[in-house]
Amino acid sequence: MKSMQQPELSIIIPVYNEQDVLPLLFARLYPLLDNLDRSYEVMLVDDGSHDRSPGLLRKQYQERPDVTRVVLLRANAGQHAALTAGFEYSQGQVVITLDADLQNPPEEIPKLLVEIDKGHDYVGSIRNMRRDSRWRHWASRTMNWLREKITSIQMTDQGCMFRAYDREIIQAILDSRESQTFIPALAYTFAGNPVEVVVEHEERAAGESKYSLFKLIHLNFDLMTSFSIVPLQMFSLVGMGIAVISFLFVIYLGVRRLMIGPEVEGVFTLFAIAFFLIGILLFGIGMLGEYIGRIYVQIRQRPRFLVGTVLQPGEDSQDSSES
Repeated sequence: MKSMQQPELSIIIPVYNEQDVLPLLFARLYPLLDNLDRSYEVMLVDDGSHDRSPGLLRKQYQERPDVTRVVLLRANAGQHAALTAGFEYSQGQVVITLDADLQNPPEEIPKLLVEIDKGHDYVGSIRNMRRDSRWRHWASRTMNWLREKITSIQMTDQGCMFRAYDREIIQAILDSRESQTFIPALAYTFAGNPVEVVVEHEERAAGESKYSLFKLIHLNFDLMTSFSIVPLQMFSLVGMGIAVISFLFVIYLGVRRLMIGPEVEGVFTLFAIAFFLIGILLFGIGMLGEYIGRIYVQIRQRPRFLVGTVLQPGEDSQDSSES
């Protein structure tokens, strides 16, 4: 798996149905890296694409086999699993994760390297003048606020995957063996000297975003339940408060019945209270289900991804490895 010389820098790019943007990405990325005066490798991880993306990755490997590695997963495993596959096969002392859609310009890579050279082991990024739709911008700000309230993780822009990591942080991520996690947040918990930089943000060069509203919500549930039990604690406190209020209300109704007699005017009020309590219970059951579901996924210990083919300098291998 190792090449003859360990590169200084690994660029890991997960790819999923990006045939329209890949030629643009390669045209901008490789000339930039060639001019950095650092040894590097570009790790392209195809996450089970159904378009021409795997063929384009193979072609790029054939054109630049000296610095290109390609990992083709057997099936779609998700962006974070694809990044983990890239981590396992990468060799660089510094690892930078980059989306294939060119919303984070490759030309911003030197900004992250400057901070790494200063001794930081984790470099996050903050998107300047985001080019996403208004609802995505609003949703991102909302989830950033919520995450800050329930975890100790301080990331200004959690939705930006354009980040740099020291090799020790990458190894800690691989050693954690979590089935589902949010990689930037997990890396932050391992970092001893993290920092953030402002980077430019562009409109998507081609294609459409692979993150639907449902996937964004699921991703943020992963973030919250992976790093905090505060939601469970909050639900317990709310449940305790409602139980006390309900008990006092039952006493009040009992005393009122003894003093005034039976009444029917308050039936709809009781219905409203009952529906409110049922809603709280259903929300709590859903929250408990999220945590129990994570436990269920973890104890099965199924592989996070299956690798079909690996193209790397020195060897072309058909690999059935799993992790």
